[in-house]
Amino acid sequence: MPMIEHLDAESIARLPKAEFGFPGPERDRLVALILSGAKTATAALLMDYAEDDEPLPHVGGCSTLVDSVDRPVAVLETTEVETVPLGSVTDRQAIDEGEGDVTVAQWRRTHESFWNSEEYRGWFADPDFVVDDGTMVVLEHFTVAERLR
Repeated sequence: MPMIEHLDAESIARLPKAEFGFPGPERDRLVALILSGAKTATAALLMDYAEDDEPLPHVGGCSTLVDSVDRPVAVLETTEVETVPLGSVTDRQAIDEGEGDVTVAQWRRTHESFWNSEEYRGWFADPDFVVDDGTMVVLEHFTVAERLR
């Protein structure tokens, strides 16, 4: 059960954006999984937050889920956050991300492919970083607190 009360349009507009992947078919697929309730978690490299000068998610924090055309579709509420080395991620994260991976090995292949992609690395000032067991990742669990569309 979400912990927030109904938010008005002005409050929603002030929330940080929750953007999953890059705009296009993959983002639309992820948004659909979130709205269906299949996807209740995500992961990001800790360095992503530093690169973008964004605060880490926190329990009770809210964000506005946007689709590929930057349209707000839901308010997400963070229910759990953990920062761990990549080598410590478990099968639970793979399953909770709702993208079809059922083992951490599958999850890791998918995520490392994204994190090592030219498009992703192009966002970093120094794109030559290494992703290995010691790379810190932020694991976030969330709930759809309010659907906007």
